[in-house]
Amino acid sequence: MFTVRARILVTGLFVVLLTVVLYMHIYTLAAVCVMFIVLLVWGYFKQGPIVLAAKHFHNKDYRGAERLLNEVSRPEWLSKRRRGFYEFIYGGICLQKKDYEGAEQHYEIAARYPLRSANDHVAALVHVANINVRNGNYEKARAYLQLAEKHRDNITAKMKDVIDRVEQELSKH
Repeated sequence: MFTVRARILVTGLFVVLLTVVLYMHIYTLAAVCVMFIVLLVWGYFKQGPIVLAAKHFHNKDYRGAERLLNEVSRPEWLSKRRRGFYEFIYGGICLQKKDYEGAEQHYEIAARYPLRSANDHVAALVHVANINVRNGNYEKARAYLQLAEKHRDNITAKMKDVIDRVEQELSKH
């Protein structure tokens, strides 16, 4: 839940503290410092600033969310839960920028990972279907809508309405 800059600052403080406690021969505190340093480094690779980016995204600060997501140097190293959310948020940012090809790619990846709820999973599938309807790729849109239909019992009425509207648009073609 830290930015890269905050992680570096806190890690630096622990390194200074580690140096001091090693100089004072307090090895139990040195072990605790090493543990926190390892935890911060592990968190950088496995967790990233995804929670902070989600807060920015929720507040419609898409630039801030994108800036935080760009701090993740290797999204493939994120934990499964974080990777799905990373791709979901990035897909939403691409939609806001009207980069439909990028949004489709990110939402397809997000649909492969566990998301916060079935509603979010279906939202990713419906976004891909909707983008493919816009692009005229109706078979792919139907396939993604069929995947979304499997979760129909676990989603909200609003999401069911969105699925119905995309199906109506698809039935015109």
